[in-house]
Amino acid sequence: MTHPPQGVTYRQAGVDIEAGDALVDRIKPLARATGRPGVIGGLGGFGALFDLKAAGFTDPVLVSTTDGVGTKLRLAIDTGRHATVGIDLVAMCVNDLVVQGAEPLFFLDYFATGALDVDQAASVVAGIAEGCRQAGCALVGGETAEMPGMYHPGDYDLAGFSVGAAERSALLPAGVQAGDTLLGLASSGVHSNGFSLVRRLVELSGVALDAPAPFAPALSLGEALMAPTRIYVAPLLALHRAGLLRAAAHITGGGLPGNVPRVLPDGLHAVLDAGAWPLPPVFRWLAGAGGVAPDEMLRVFNCGIGMVLAVADPDAAAALLREHGEQVHRIGHIEAGDGPASARVAVPEGWLA
Repeated sequence: MTHPPQGVTYRQAGVDIEAGDALVDRIKPLARATGRPGVIGGLGGFGALFDLKAAGFTDPVLVSTTDGVGTKLRLAIDTGRHATVGIDLVAMCVNDLVVQGAEPLFFLDYFATGALDVDQAASVVAGIAEGCRQAGCALVGGETAEMPGMYHPGDYDLAGFSVGAAERSALLPAGVQAGDTLLGLASSGVHSNGFSLVRRLVELSGVALDAPAPFAPALSLGEALMAPTRIYVAPLLALHRAGLLRAAAHITGGGLPGNVPRVLPDGLHAVLDAGAWPLPPVFRWLAGAGGVAPDEMLRVFNCGIGMVLAVADPDAAAALLREHGEQVHRIGHIEAGDGPASARVAVPEGWLA
């Protein structure tokens, strides 16, 4: 057996420490730009510190979430569009925090790949920083893992972790009751759930990802499907602080029927009308591409509603939400009944036509 004159190096084994250092240099200013009250120190330590008192809390409860982007990453890799999946990553975490009445405080990411492409990774992290900016939380750190042999060339994986806080007396849900109105906030598209089905339907349609999107011809199909998940933090916190929010459900995997009951106590049931909001064209196209039934569409996708809110004063709530740029629809109400909490969605004839 012969060895190289200088011995085997880590780079020869597939890990480039210099590339990792270059990435850290690229993302440091992105992280600094997301700073907020409470952050202590910056990137480079063995851990991130946060001062809840400096953030303005007196009797806080910590709330934590973790999530990923799912197979939407496959679309990002196949189309070479990496700039927005970081927004998706943040959105999937912070939208789950805010429905519990929590203000997102800080965020960490995990980026794993076989061989580090600094430009690709920096584009992803720039999206994460933008998502943090939209959510008002600080990007305080993360992990970049270069693992030769674990990923195909050009592939990567993402995970996100967020921590928020709420005053103990302000946790949600709280006070939901029969007669409350359900408001729906418009989604920005498919968001980040159901992409295994999306990819199958694209395949069945025969439309290439770089071809004009049948439902949005000004964009390529890949670009249209990559529209980033909407971040609802600012409007929901404003609504909650105004005393107008009783419960909120982030509509992710499981759709409206699966997510709305998660914020209702037993004995209360959500009654929803799918005809109460316009169905975005992307969902009609997806359904048509594979003959997907309405019940399956509602179970897999958000179908145009990214967040559902239970409120007692729908007029005041809708007005405040519109001031924050949200498209708001009255989509149902809460009824009393027997048994575990549930959600029923009435689908008008021709809904997917």
